[in-house]
Amino acid sequence: MARALLGSCALPCCGTRRERVVGTKTGMKEGQVGMAAEMALSHRAPREVLSEAELEEVAQRKPPAKPSVRLRKIRCTGSAAKSLLFRFLPFLYWLPRYPVKDWLLGDITSGFSVGIMHLPQGLAYALLAGLPPVTGLYSSFYPVFLYFFFGTSRHNSVGPFAVISVMIGSLTESLLPSENFLESVNGSNATVNEALRDAARVELVATVTVLTGIFQVALGLLQFGFVVTYLSDPLVRGYTTAASVHVLVSQLKNVFGVSVGEYSGPLSLFETVIEICKKLPQTNVGTLVTAIIAMVAIFIVKELNHKFAAKLPMPIPIELITIIISTGISYGVNLNDKFGISVVGTIPSGLKPPVVPNFSYFGQVAGNAFAIAVVGYAICISLGKIFALKHGYKVDSNQELIALGLCNFLGGFFQCFAISCSMSRSLVQETTGGNSQVAGVLSSLVILVTILKIGELFYDLPKAILAAIIIINLKGMFKQFSDLSMLWKSNRVDLMVWIVTFVATLLLNLDIGLAASVAFGLLTVIFRTQLPHYSVLGRISNTDVYRDVAEYEMAQEVPGVKIFRSSCTLYFANVELYADALKKKSGINVDRLIQKKKKALKKLKKQQKKAEKEKAKRKKNTEDGPGVAVIELSAGESSAPSEPTLRSLGLPQPSFHAVILDFSSVSFVDTVSIKILKNIFRDFRDIEVDVFIASCPGDGCCRLSHGSNLSVGP
Repeated sequence: MARALLGSCALPCCGTRRERVVGTKTGMKEGQVGMAAEMALSHRAPREVLSEAELEEVAQRKPPAKPSVRLRKIRCTGSAAKSLLFRFLPFLYWLPRYPVKDWLLGDITSGFSVGIMHLPQGLAYALLAGLPPVTGLYSSFYPVFLYFFFGTSRHNSVGPFAVISVMIGSLTESLLPSENFLESVNGSNATVNEALRDAARVELVATVTVLTGIFQVALGLLQFGFVVTYLSDPLVRGYTTAASVHVLVSQLKNVFGVSVGEYSGPLSLFETVIEICKKLPQTNVGTLVTAIIAMVAIFIVKELNHKFAAKLPMPIPIELITIIISTGISYGVNLNDKFGISVVGTIPSGLKPPVVPNFSYFGQVAGNAFAIAVVGYAICISLGKIFALKHGYKVDSNQELIALGLCNFLGGFFQCFAISCSMSRSLVQETTGGNSQVAGVLSSLVILVTILKIGELFYDLPKAILAAIIIINLKGMFKQFSDLSMLWKSNRVDLMVWIVTFVATLLLNLDIGLAASVAFGLLTVIFRTQLPHYSVLGRISNTDVYRDVAEYEMAQEVPGVKIFRSSCTLYFANVELYADALKKKSGINVDRLIQKKKKALKKLKKQQKKAEKEKAKRKKNTEDGPGVAVIELSAGESSAPSEPTLRSLGLPQPSFHAVILDFSSVSFVDTVSIKILKNIFRDFRDIEVDVFIASCPGDGCCRLSHGSNLSVGP
């Protein structure tokens, strides 16, 4: 009878390498090297292979801690309260330790540089979200100021971001399209009441922002920062690239100076493009020329900033310069009246009191708010981890989720729209000497001054300038198309995730496209676990290294032993495929051999029954004859009959006597896997092959021994 050996380290698997001793220190004596080599060789001495039961006896596993039914008393000690306070208000920890002499000058320079970037981007991204420009300034002030108290990243520049803005814009256009605010003028012509529309959209977006913040804070408090792990890097990059296409298309109407309808839902992007193409003959030449000149100027200066970044004390604020110059020209020449170039209009000065959001929208926008919450956090934490790794500090993922949520939740009461982190602003904050969240506070103060005193001066700012700023800032996003060639060479599955995410987001719009992309990404994980790489391992001569015999010429199988390995864990979805692959890789038709054995045993039983009948008949005839006792002696009569073997049945025998299942890649074992493994042990036992398990995780061994009634022995 075959027995299962559940050895936790019985097999030196793929990760094992031949031990070597190398003298690394200069001047190391030969005697020391020789001694080290001798010790290494002694460690390679062969040892007895232990079963799981013997290993447990030798290693003496510690008893598991018994869960206490009693509720632990929570005491509010000073240290516990201080730790909790530092966790939720990180600035209380780092601000008293702030090195003023080393960091303050760099933070001032960085804060001013980022602040003057916030101004044009805030105005532009408000336009992208379908909101009045002043809301972009609010979103560049309140959340940025709040992040100082709650954030843990020293270089992230939070605030308006193009992808989040276009997600909000698609929502406002679908729920509150301009057609809902048409008013008749003189009983004939109908125009859009922009003041009423903007007020309704601000109320809607404020509600979405508050709900987004609630989702983020709740996920952070529940320690669900890991939720972003379901958005793989190819998925995020494909999604943001597709979102940048949405952004580009949404700004074409401001570049060409034409009015188009507001579309939402699947294929809305293509409907917008088709209508813009139809209205190209109506292009406002002045608007187009203004946009082209602005784009060329901004692009050239940005390239110079990048090229001479090491020599410039701070990047040339070309976006701010463009806004100031264009506003001055527009005011002096009166571009709106003479050439019909659309301008921003009134930007109210001063701060507004908080307003309670309209809770009746919650049911309609819950899905969109959750999508915005996840995407915004994914972008923010990915940037934060990049800077943290570069500068040697740690970013708390759950606290970042809470910080972003509080910025959105509180900002929603002050007419802000949802925010995230901007790559361009974060890079400027880092390269201009920013060292802490102080830079963010200083940049918010620049916006505060603009809101209080300067904002109303931008009345004549052409919208084409804001569209040019948005489009040029998409350059970094469009560079992500280079991922295609890299993924083609490295990982085709990730390439498929990127392409499907990109196409789905273009076709289905941003909200449905994100859901479809996440679903497809999870399907690829399931697909990969269902089709892992199965291999038979062999030992490379003169080493302790085992490799796939199909891939390495020098890898030779151990005589009489099949070492089988799967590249992923076992669970209900792939364990049957594992069993089929094992039987196929063994080189014999296990199921057919078992069937032949059953037929041979059935035939043997018939022969035995026939022999017993004949024996009984002879015995009866003997009893009916004269009184002569005939005693038949048999050598094996006193012992139990031996079980028929394949050889005795005349069947072919396998070329191996043992199978070792390498479980080094198995992280858990479920009940379905245990049942199938039990069948594997039974089938190979029927063909006289022992099955052993090597490198099995501790809890897996316990589940196997209890769940499948396998004998654990030497």
